[in-house]
Amino acid sequence: MNKLLKGCLVAASMVLSSISAHAAKDGGTLSFLVQPEPPTLASYVSTSGPIGLVMPKVYEGLFDYDNDGKMIPILAESYEMSADGKTVTFKLRKGVKWHDGEPFTSADVQFTIMDVLKKVHPRGPNSFREVSAIETPDAHTAIFKLNKPAPYMMRSFSAYESPMVPKHLLEGQDVKSASLANNPVGTGPFKFVEWKKGQYIRLDKNEDYWQEGLPHLDRIVGRFIPDASTRTAAMENGEVLYAAYNAIPNIDAVRLKDRDDIDVTTDGYSMINPMALIEFNTKEGPFVDPAVRRAISTAIDRRFMIDTIFFGYGKPATSALSSNFKATNLHAAMPNYPERGDVAKANAMLDAAGFAKNSDGVRLNGVLDIIPYGEDWRRAGEYLKQVMGDIGINLELRYEDVPTWLKRVYHRYDFQMNVNYFYQLPDPVLGVHRHYGTDQIRKGTHFVNSSRYSNPTLDALLDSGAGEPDAAKRTAAYNEIQQILANDMPVVNLFELEFLVVYNNKLKGAYGSAMGAYGSFREAYLDD
Repeated sequence: MNKLLKGCLVAASMVLSSISAHAAKDGGTLSFLVQPEPPTLASYVSTSGPIGLVMPKVYEGLFDYDNDGKMIPILAESYEMSADGKTVTFKLRKGVKWHDGEPFTSADVQFTIMDVLKKVHPRGPNSFREVSAIETPDAHTAIFKLNKPAPYMMRSFSAYESPMVPKHLLEGQDVKSASLANNPVGTGPFKFVEWKKGQYIRLDKNEDYWQEGLPHLDRIVGRFIPDASTRTAAMENGEVLYAAYNAIPNIDAVRLKDRDDIDVTTDGYSMINPMALIEFNTKEGPFVDPAVRRAISTAIDRRFMIDTIFFGYGKPATSALSSNFKATNLHAAMPNYPERGDVAKANAMLDAAGFAKNSDGVRLNGVLDIIPYGEDWRRAGEYLKQVMGDIGINLELRYEDVPTWLKRVYHRYDFQMNVNYFYQLPDPVLGVHRHYGTDQIRKGTHFVNSSRYSNPTLDALLDSGAGEPDAAKRTAAYNEIQQILANDMPVVNLFELEFLVVYNNKLKGAYGSAMGAYGSFREAYLDD
């Protein structure tokens, strides 16, 4: 990066601060919905969505990203990349303190990347796969040494993706069980104060925040309300002012958007590229045969799910990669991904594969686990049970709390079929590879290859696709990747999600980050 770009980054930060300080009001408490309750606050270990709603207010990344994808300097003021792309030098912000008063330094960056994110984070091993070492010549310089260029890495520095953590509170401990998990200490605009299980998480203003004049709010309270109708009522009567990730069911959101005091938007999700999907246990149980999985994908009416369950918010999946990757020529539509579903064809596929129906019309019995993130997903499970019945697969539905579900799927592999959603993010390396790589079978790590799918040919293609500098060759690699996955089908993509944010329009300044609700809320304020 040249000096001009470095200057632009610093200037952008100053402009944002100036605008915010001029227009905003200070004070007040923001109550917002966190649905469901997080299983932990260790965002450096788990990318569970509810954690993301809370912890980017406490922890920060080196950069944020605006809604146009431009980098906003946070803990890093600038970066400079060598001509060969194998050295990236970050200049860190001076005067930043952890919430316990200790200084933030380059040693924290080195420790976070090399000892935490590369080892225990769900996506970190891919995001930083080429980082071989981080040099720290002084307290405010971190030099990333790469085995080969990794341009995708520069899209992974948000607080949600790569939270910087305090070395002095984690070093020498088991990162997964350290006390910091539920007593977080960050550099962010809000300090952790209290987690009252079953009720709320409270964050208070960081009075010693590095950016003068921010944050504006005195307090943020993330509330847990299990019942969907009660969540909607809380938004209607002003008890909560912000609800993201379909915490307000779509059926209620489309009604609330007609009110004068409430707005609904799909903005704020541009960096995450979410995909609804089914994960299969490919090692044991009734769905180990790819022919069965292909038939299941063929039977599902994706358009019906979008229109009927999610009220039109979404796009049918056509491949293992989101259609949003068309812009980079990486997406290609594949067979076995019908928009409207074809039950007759799916039945014929199962007949041909030797899965005959018994006298009750049943070919297979199975259990479908459902992500415990709200009523919309339960309804999706009910539809899948119905359509699976149409092709002779008798499903039992199972809906458990978040900790139990996570342990079942990612710790014990005690499942057969699981409805979930994953973020594909701005580059396949960041969000897609973790589904399929053999090296992503990491027991106890959430939101990685729980299918335990392993294909050496695919592994080689994933590796070559990650580092291929030639655009045409990269496209060819990902086309082959998608062809293999359309045949093996360890994961069935259902539809590209369009999440809703429902918010009271007295809340201002909370919408500048491409991470949306996973942003810091440092510029948010209440305009009564």
